[in-house]
Amino acid sequence: MRLHCSNFCRTWTHQSLLACSRRADLCIMTRLLGYVDLSEPHFVAAVLAIVFNPLFWNVVARWEHKTRKLSKAFGSPRLACYTLGGAILLLNVLRSHCFTQAMLSQPRMQSLDNPAAYHVGLALLGVGGVFVLSSFLALGFTGTFLGDYFGILKEARVTMFPFSVLDNPMYWGSTAIYLGWAIVHASPTGLLLTAVVALIYMVAIVYEEPFTAEIYQQKASQACKRS
Repeated sequence: MRLHCSNFCRTWTHQSLLACSRRADLCIMTRLLGYVDLSEPHFVAAVLAIVFNPLFWNVVARWEHKTRKLSKAFGSPRLACYTLGGAILLLNVLRSHCFTQAMLSQPRMQSLDNPAAYHVGLALLGVGGVFVLSSFLALGFTGTFLGDYFGILKEARVTMFPFSVLDNPMYWGSTAIYLGWAIVHASPTGLLLTAVVALIYMVAIVYEEPFTAEIYQQKASQACKRS
């Protein structure tokens, strides 16, 4: 009887904590939405840019992997990859511009407008920048910008920092930069847009990782056949 009561108490406590967590999350989201005009043109443009970028590079890269038409059009896989990488960089600059304009066009949050929060934001910008830059140095240009889909494959999986401490450090570093930028500007709009960035990256990871793994499995199979 005592054991049954103990199990019941633990279950009830766990469920209560989950319910409190959901209520807290809902309260935070409701508070953020109170500051944000979802129909404001800059906000809409930022959301569209955030959603479009990963969709664009995944669709184009998969099309290239299937048809090799970009490689044929540019004369080589590397030149085609460099061109796509340049397009992705320009789109990311546009996304960041839209993100900033959306923040500046809507109210600041007083509870975030203080030196402590500002320094937390700066720290997140620094950490995010380290992850993004170190990811690029570890992967190189073609590794960063979907060279796998162009047939430019690495000999082995990259395991050096930051991949030794975090999966998909480029995506999460970018998310940390947006979060830091939002906190520095005391912007609830920025926080909401950062949540959209994180969500879109999670969806992109779900689609990208199995496809990339399949590419390298095909490479391994072909190597086994040759040997």
